[in-house]
Amino acid sequence: MHDQAAMLRKLVESKQSFNQQAIFENIPELNLNDQKTRIIAVTSGKGGVGKTNLTVNLAISLSMIGKKVLIIDADLGMANVDVVLGAVAKYNLMHLLRDDITIRDVLSAGPYGVNFISGGSGIEQLTNLSETDRKKIMGKLYDCDKFADIILVDTGAGLGHNVLDFLVAADEVVLVTTPEPTAMTDAYAVMKAYSIYAAQRNIKLVVNRVYDEYEGKDVILKLVKTARRFLNLDVEVLGEIYEDRNMMNAVKRQNPLMISYPNTLAAKCIRAIAISLLHGGTITITRGWKNFLQKFIVFPR
Repeated sequence: MHDQAAMLRKLVESKQSFNQQAIFENIPELNLNDQKTRIIAVTSGKGGVGKTNLTVNLAISLSMIGKKVLIIDADLGMANVDVVLGAVAKYNLMHLLRDDITIRDVLSAGPYGVNFISGGSGIEQLTNLSETDRKKIMGKLYDCDKFADIILVDTGAGLGHNVLDFLVAADEVVLVTTPEPTAMTDAYAVMKAYSIYAAQRNIKLVVNRVYDEYEGKDVILKLVKTARRFLNLDVEVLGEIYEDRNMMNAVKRQNPLMISYPNTLAAKCIRAIAISLLHGGTITITRGWKNFLQKFIVFPR
């Protein structure tokens, strides 16, 4: 196990040129074929913290490892997974309300074998589905596990009824926050609601847009200790993602970071999170000298 962990860290932190086909080829086979599909809800307390970007790039990283990944864009009314993927969907999640549309009809192909179900951008009236409509959609989604080893559900931000439904139903929850006080406060609110309503608690934390590892560790310490003390909730830490201007550049190009800027610091962090998600534990990524300088030159506070 120690040798395996050392090997994984060496892979992630390597300074060699990134090869999209070979980066994960030496990772041991996980032998998960006999296990059930993992359902992971990716959520946040507030919008604008990078939740959808993480979902998309995490899916691509997992697909590069050899996993069959499906993204369900459940951010109803503000769905933009297809925009970040740079792909076009003929049908979206809401078409499942039609009797003549099946789950196969709404599956769309993204890069690197990642499939996705679009949520339908800008359909604001769908943010408050009736119980009957939710059940109809859920019924057709039952067959999704035939197409994936891992299903990532990109939920809406906040604590609406639809969001909580997805969080409670998922096997695991990945909570994304940033070091901003408002984001941390809202992240704690999600933890609190989840601790109340989830029968089986399994929540993991990602801190996005940190400038250095000390800032990330500070956020983690505060949230993890507070959740344990006041909610009796154990929060697993998946890792941190450093502030990286290339993330926004990738969004503007509508080409995911893992494809357009695979050698960047944020991409390394996301690969580490993908490995942590599969193997457990946390892999620490350090800035290095060039990226240390960027903290002062490129990203002034």
